[in-house]
Amino acid sequence: MRILVLGGTAFLGRAVSRAALARGHEVVCAARGSAPVAEGAGLVVVDRDDPDGLAPLRGQRWDAVVDVSRQPGQVRRAVAELTVDHWVLVSSANVYARFDHLEQDEDGPLLDPLADDVMPDMSRYGEAKVACEQAVATTASWTAVRAGLICGPGDDSGRLGYYPWRLAHPTGADVLVPPDLDHPVAVVDVDDLADWLVTCAQEQVHGALNATGPTHRLGDLLDLAREVAGSDAALRPVPAEVLADAGVEAWAGTPSLPLWVDDPEWRFFSTLDSSRARAAGLVTRPLRQTLARALAHEQTRTTPRACGLTDEQERDLRRRLDHHQEDARA
Repeated sequence: MRILVLGGTAFLGRAVSRAALARGHEVVCAARGSAPVAEGAGLVVVDRDDPDGLAPLRGQRWDAVVDVSRQPGQVRRAVAELTVDHWVLVSSANVYARFDHLEQDEDGPLLDPLADDVMPDMSRYGEAKVACEQAVATTASWTAVRAGLICGPGDDSGRLGYYPWRLAHPTGADVLVPPDLDHPVAVVDVDDLADWLVTCAQEQVHGALNATGPTHRLGDLLDLAREVAGSDAALRPVPAEVLADAGVEAWAGTPSLPLWVDDPEWRFFSTLDSSRARAAGLVTRPLRQTLARALAHEQTRTTPRACGLTDEQERDLRRRLDHHQEDARA
């Protein structure tokens, strides 16, 4: 097959390129060229923000396209201008309007699509992805993959990798973790998702499908992270009020304790019913393996982590927690 990856030089796009090349496909990446493509892939330099940016690709035919864009205008122009047998769009769980029950399936209500070509900021990410899905759904053959939290090597967000890394590098006898160890969480390894995206392209899997790994208790995930890190540090949950007073956020950002959600309406955000995807060939590796891969990436990262606590922040939060517990005993 001749596969075009719109992107292909960053996290998931690079993994898709590697997976497709491993199966013997011809891979061409269309990107700005600011980072290298996977070894063996071709590169066509394009600027998708330019209304005429896809001109170098016109007149060619592709067996499949994998598109990771979040901007509706980019996807709309690509659908209009490229000659493709099958579209694979990487969408997101953010398209759903509600996250108040476990493992949302594909029939749940969606947000209204973004009418504009460019989303103003990440607060409209879900609406933008709905609009992207609608654009590819106008084609004769398409897959929209509503991915969950993508983790593993190359994940510079560090949302999964933070915990095994912190457990491997504790600032004290314990590691501070979210207050709700029963919080449900699911992740998908980047290479598992990438491999299945290539399957969707090969087999022309049709429709919108959720894609993430099995749901785990946060406490169980943290126990696995301790084992992967070979750590003796205890897990010490921090009450929500202490986190709020310290300005420590949930899910992501700095400072934060990632992977949990403190808003009840978003409690089940990371969980998805992926049974349709599994029936169509999605296979996910054990969580322990993805944690180990994430830790290996964290040990060699050269970019700042976009979540978690620095050493100084964790020490400060531990002091606050100690004072809070002393006051509670007084």
